[in-house]
Amino acid sequence: MTKKTKTFLTIWSSLLVVFVLFNILISLGNQSIQAEVGERQQEIAQTIQLETLNRQLITVLASLAVKTNDEQLKKVLAESGVNLGNAPEGAPAKK
Repeated sequence: MTKKTKTFLTIWSSLLVVFVLFNILISLGNQSIQAEVGERQQEIAQTIQLETLNRQLITVLASLAVKTNDEQLKKVLAESGVNLGNAPEGAPAKK
């Protein structure tokens, strides 16, 4: 082998080692990002499950407030953004 060939192969192998190390660092970064995304997906799924329960609870509380005419409960619901309206249940609100 000539000196040029040895130099070229040395540079080439050094460059390949750098690329391999760079690839390892990127794959480690990707794994941490994937773990974070997985945690976020789990949190979103749990939030969706709790949202259904939350809606049911608000519906029951609103019905109870209207049936018993509980002003304190109506006030708490109104402060939380729940609009009970003035129309009786099942009747459309007047415009």
